[in-house]
Amino acid sequence: MLITRKKFLQIFSGSIAGFALSNLWLPKLLQAANVKNGKGRLPIVWFQGQNCSGCPVSFVNTEYPSADEVLIEVITLEYLPTIMGGTGDVAVDILERMITDEKGKFILAIDGSIPVDSDGNYCNVGEINGKSITALKWIQALSSAAGAVVAIGTCATWGGIPAAPPNPTKAKAVRDIVKDKPVINIPGCPPHPDWIVGTLVHVLKYGIPTLDDLNRPVIFFGPDKIVHDNCELRQYFDAGIFAKDFGQKGCLYELGCKGPVTHCDAPVRGWNSGVNWCNRSGGPCLGCTEPTFPGGTGSGFYEKLPAVQVPGLSEINANANTIGIALGGAVGAAIAGHAIARAVSAKKLKQKSKQNSDVENSDKVMEQSNTQKEGK
Repeated sequence: MLITRKKFLQIFSGSIAGFALSNLWLPKLLQAANVKNGKGRLPIVWFQGQNCSGCPVSFVNTEYPSADEVLIEVITLEYLPTIMGGTGDVAVDILERMITDEKGKFILAIDGSIPVDSDGNYCNVGEINGKSITALKWIQALSSAAGAVVAIGTCATWGGIPAAPPNPTKAKAVRDIVKDKPVINIPGCPPHPDWIVGTLVHVLKYGIPTLDDLNRPVIFFGPDKIVHDNCELRQYFDAGIFAKDFGQKGCLYELGCKGPVTHCDAPVRGWNSGVNWCNRSGGPCLGCTEPTFPGGTGSGFYEKLPAVQVPGLSEINANANTIGIALGGAVGAAIAGHAIARAVSAKKLKQKSKQNSDVENSDKVMEQSNTQKEGK
């Protein structure tokens, strides 16, 4: 083995802040991914449903390794309309060949949601014998032939913007369509390139990664990857300093930040070579890796999260009309935990201050007593 699983996870989990994948590890990683017991590169069929093409654009902006290194040395991208040269019958022939001749030998990646209303005719991809084929039928056929399925982006994982109310096309997530295969969810609008490449390489080298209860790889979306806990603005939250308008100093909770209920390593990993991410650029976390994005109770883009009132943080109040039991409970628990910790710290500080004061008073009493004795 050219690179251990432990080292792989260390590299891809963002343990080195702002580093993504280091050039130091790139040659070994590519070499390890490329051999896999002599089986070569990983065939990928990337199908697109109701999407904006933001996910494949993010994918080709991967830096370490670069897009050309991924495409040439790590995977073989059989089909992806956004960047492929083939069109029309040539493109459709690829899909048919993968279904009939490559069963179990490829990974199906899907971005975009899948409409099911009107028999799926809100999204058609190509024709066979002059008849349009819906994305729904393609995905049903391709997923049955694939070895595993990867849903890329929030539209594919949760339904995203196309499935937001009123959802006129009855758009659904991949997990609602594919029932006979494991589905790995890589949410984000769009997902970070490292999340996509890291997951695909993990599937190639080690198989399906450890997933959370929403089928997200824990190395990128685990319980220790809560945005709020890793945000550089957290110090303002702890101090009770909240921005009331964009551009002001302070925590962005009041401006709709979803950090307390969002799981991803964006604060540590960063975007654009680790230079920036949402909160660092002055915008609140929108929670795009969670099923509540982009609509739902308390999850509007700049809508303040509902939360219970907690001690030591009077700026955060309950909104009885909008609070959701599950969401509000999670937020309340997270915020309450931080508030209680601050309250305990403040109490300890106050006790320590009182103890110091008592010691000082005791010293003064002793000094006065000694002075009186000397006078006598």
